[in-house]
Amino acid sequence: MNYIFHAIFLIYLSLMAPITLCDEEPQIDQLIQTMFPKATVIGDKTADPAAPLRPVYQLNEIIGYAFESNDLVDLPGFSGERINLLIGIDTQGTFTGVSLLHHHEPIFMHGLGPKPLLEFLRQYEQHSVADRFIVGRKKGHTNTGATYLDGVTKATVSVIVANDTILNAALKVARSKLAEFAQQPPATIKFDHLENMSWPTLLSSELVRHWTIDRSTVETALDGSLNDYPTQRLNLTNETLDKDTPDDKTGKNKIELYYAYLNPPTIGQNLLGGHEYQQLMARLKPGEHAFAIMSEGFYSYLKDDFKPGTVPAHISLVQHGLPISIRDTNFYEMGALSLMTGAPKLDNLHIFRIRPQAGFDPSAPMQLQLIIELAKNHLITDRVSFDDDYTLPARFFDVVKVENTEQNTELWVRIWQSRSGQIIILLIALALLTIAFIKQHKLTRQHKFFHRFRWAFLIFTLLFIGFYAQGQLSVVNIFTVLLGLRNDFDIGVFLLDPIIFILWVYTFISLFLFGRGLFCGWLCPFGALQEMLSWLSKRLGLKQVNIPNALHRRLLKVKYLLLFSLLGLCFYSLNYAEKAAEIEPFKTAITLTFIRYWPFVVYAVLLLGIGLYIHKFYCRYVCPLGAGLAILGHFKLFEWLTRRKECGSPCQLCHHRCEIDAIKKTGEIDYDECIQCLECIVIINDPQQCAPAKVALKKSAIRSN
Repeated sequence: MNYIFHAIFLIYLSLMAPITLCDEEPQIDQLIQTMFPKATVIGDKTADPAAPLRPVYQLNEIIGYAFESNDLVDLPGFSGERINLLIGIDTQGTFTGVSLLHHHEPIFMHGLGPKPLLEFLRQYEQHSVADRFIVGRKKGHTNTGATYLDGVTKATVSVIVANDTILNAALKVARSKLAEFAQQPPATIKFDHLENMSWPTLLSSELVRHWTIDRSTVETALDGSLNDYPTQRLNLTNETLDKDTPDDKTGKNKIELYYAYLNPPTIGQNLLGGHEYQQLMARLKPGEHAFAIMSEGFYSYLKDDFKPGTVPAHISLVQHGLPISIRDTNFYEMGALSLMTGAPKLDNLHIFRIRPQAGFDPSAPMQLQLIIELAKNHLITDRVSFDDDYTLPARFFDVVKVENTEQNTELWVRIWQSRSGQIIILLIALALLTIAFIKQHKLTRQHKFFHRFRWAFLIFTLLFIGFYAQGQLSVVNIFTVLLGLRNDFDIGVFLLDPIIFILWVYTFISLFLFGRGLFCGWLCPFGALQEMLSWLSKRLGLKQVNIPNALHRRLLKVKYLLLFSLLGLCFYSLNYAEKAAEIEPFKTAITLTFIRYWPFVVYAVLLLGIGLYIHKFYCRYVCPLGAGLAILGHFKLFEWLTRRKECGSPCQLCHHRCEIDAIKKTGEIDYDECIQCLECIVIINDPQQCAPAKVALKKSAIRSN
């Protein structure tokens, strides 16, 4: 057995060699010169605390600015540390380049390597700071005027953090140094100012905008007829309007939009009613704004596949030439929304939220932009856009000058919203698993159904939690928690990955209820993969290696030794600790699906290969994460696995059947090692397998006769 551990250790040491650290920062001046090839002078960093940057000159003319994101944005990455970027913009607000100075994102340092991140950053070059950036590929032929950035598979959180870091830093500099990007002082709402108005009065005073775009206007912009777009689902009449008599009695040859800024009581309270208005204001966070938008006619401002809580693709808000991000609040998710008497009853009415960091000033003029996309066929898509001006009366606002404060990006909220489907599926699965454990006796009495349930759940764990949702917990997560407790703890760092966060919360709670087994036996994707290989081994008839009990007990200590070594190392150097944490094959097998430098693949395959002959070899003897969970699980409140008084004396069936060797000869269960597969409960509840149950059944039959 020792030679197996020696072989694993040698391979493990060999795969540490190719991993390099990102501690050496490149020369800043050289990078700035690359971003501005015509530069003749690169100035020193300014002392302006609002925008510390380095001006770049061509002779005596300033041509741009270079700045480090760490000087402007305090947005932690997935590792808890900021991604420091050198960003260049010219005097027109165009990105001249984005270079990586320093980062500590584990997936790029010890997984994918830096190349995918560098390729992601190169996409910003020659795009304007004013562009609307969306991380992710376009779906179909969608073109909303946004700039789509190719993300990095397996590193979604890290690239979203990088994107937000770039945009927040660049907008700060642009608004500070470039006149066309300057923002007016923000305005505060006079919430004590209320004028009672009817629907016609709100419309006539243009507090609620009624914007109409007729068919002929759209066709003029398209330079063609709407009938040329057969693939579109347009709600049109058969007749085209006469331009001289554009009266559309059917309402199907025009687009009508109604929209309004809701924060002022005169608009919001009149439009929604007092109760609904108060509910909306209570839901908005300080500094947030709300817009109501609805439409009717031959083209909807919402896509057919629009999901509540997301950003609309066909409608946007613009102010001072900059896009203002709006996102659906899903405010009326529990019921239909209705407006005041006289307002049209349209089923696409939504309330959209503007975050404080958008720099929106409700007292300044703005434009609502409608983007119309029409596909002639699967290759050709035409796009036109229309703007409508909207300005609110000054009497609704107090314009005040406020100090420049750090933007609250609330990145984790957007990530949770974007992964809402995965979150719902995971929560349902966890609820189902909890019920199964609570009702374990009832479930295991139907042993065929139970085995199918377990197989199905492990397949779900591997495919959905592991490969799809990337929910493989790791000992590296423990490093982050411990270092967070030692430094300034920031819950926002742990919220960046909702799947990992939910699994950790559930696992932590379950440790004190069930012990480590609920996670290790049911929710660990790599553990599920090993279990499936065990099924394959049985099908192939591979002979299992029986490890003597004395050796087994000694080997159990190996994972605890590894755990404490890694924990000690993380306080000395997180870089070294993350390198050493490659003792876990999780990143290779689950996160990167074996697409990695070959020594890592060999190491992971070797562990899985041993598992064909020694049941769950890695889980039992090597896994430092399992060791950490076992330590906490030792303080569990309950012992859920039922024992009979005959267990261990004289009956040894469960002891011999337990493939993880977690049942002692005395019949006691070693909960520190038990993965709670519930096979022992299946045996106890089956009178055809459990010897004491058989005896009791025979005695009962004799008495009845």
